[in-house]
Amino acid sequence: MYLHLGQNVVVSESDVIGIFDLDNTTGSHITRKFLSDAQKDGRVVSVSEELPRSFVVCGTDGLIRIYLSQLSSQTLMKRSESIWDIK
Repeated sequence: MYLHLGQNVVVSESDVIGIFDLDNTTGSHITRKFLSDAQKDGRVVSVSEELPRSFVVCGTDGLIRIYLSQLSSQTLMKRSESIWDIK
């Protein structure tokens, strides 16, 4: 199954490591360093030109990629949960 992150970007649900709210997590210097290092390494993908509200950490084949999304972390979590509700 896939998770739609906004615009035309989808990721495999099995690749998602975590979904995080930018406002709540960037207060930590550890999170800011993690995002800064990922940006320097070219591993950050901006889903939209709008102000990001959340970020999704995905891992596949040993590569970690961070997606910045204009959608809230709650919206992404609901989308993720609804994937498993399909019968």
